[in-house]
Amino acid sequence: MTTTTVSLGGQRYQANPELSARWRRATEEPAWVRWTLITIALTFLGLFLVLPLLVVLYGAFEQGLSVWFAAINEPDALAAIRLSLLVVVIVVPINVLFGVAAAWAIAKHEFRGKPILISLIDMPFAISPVVVGLIFVILFGSQGWLGPWLAAHDIRIIFAVPGIVIVIAFGTMPFIARELIPLMQQQGKEEEEASLTLGANGWKTFWYVTLPNIKWGLIYGVILCNARALGEFGAVAVVSGRIRGETNTMPLHIEVLYNEYLFTAAFAVSSLLTGLALVTIAIKSFVEWLDERSRASTAISHEGAVS
Repeated sequence: MTTTTVSLGGQRYQANPELSARWRRATEEPAWVRWTLITIALTFLGLFLVLPLLVVLYGAFEQGLSVWFAAINEPDALAAIRLSLLVVVIVVPINVLFGVAAAWAIAKHEFRGKPILISLIDMPFAISPVVVGLIFVILFGSQGWLGPWLAAHDIRIIFAVPGIVIVIAFGTMPFIARELIPLMQQQGKEEEEASLTLGANGWKTFWYVTLPNIKWGLIYGVILCNARALGEFGAVAVVSGRIRGETNTMPLHIEVLYNEYLFTAAFAVSSLLTGLALVTIAIKSFVEWLDERSRASTAISHEGAVS
């Protein structure tokens, strides 16, 4: 029986090709199973992802670029675009601060009520967005618990931009925290403790030790938060009042155009939102590639140091 010598981690081992081939046959699926699964997956993606995307793009550009530009440059459409981008600029930094703080507290410290905090972070995943909007209407609406006090002080939350920001911030709250918590738990707290032992204060420890270790997870969470904030519909539809040119975000404006049978304009704005989603996916994939490259480089450096 022939054997092959291989090198792994600076050590040389004897490998048996026949046993290796037998092991691969025992652990790998047959070719027809693999191709069947691949076909089912590609068919599903084609029907429910690629085909709708092509329909949107075809409807947007069916009558030419001039019509597309006219639909995008319409005042209500520009107001919806500006409002969506404004909400993202406000919501994402808020969730970055909350997500990092919550992940730091959960992963690095032990305290009473920790399971409750984790459950509260997951709450937006379990509650319907429409119910979320209704909750904030009950709290801040004119007939709600805080409505009379807000009206007496001339503060508008419901049917105004603050209400939209609040419901989107609530709906996107878990994305960054949920990306960072398992990552920080896996990394442990030995490096932070070593930094504090060497005389660094808490801020320097976070900036020079914790943040570099979580940067890829943080970027990934920001991308997901941004995508959800741009596409949020249910809760915003309840609290915004759907005032054209004032409280309509891009998804709400698309619905208004479609209900008014302005299909080309609706597809034009949809194509812009779709383009932002595709850019988000591209950035997400690029970040994942950078993360894998960084991990591979770290593993090679560590293996070289060990050998």
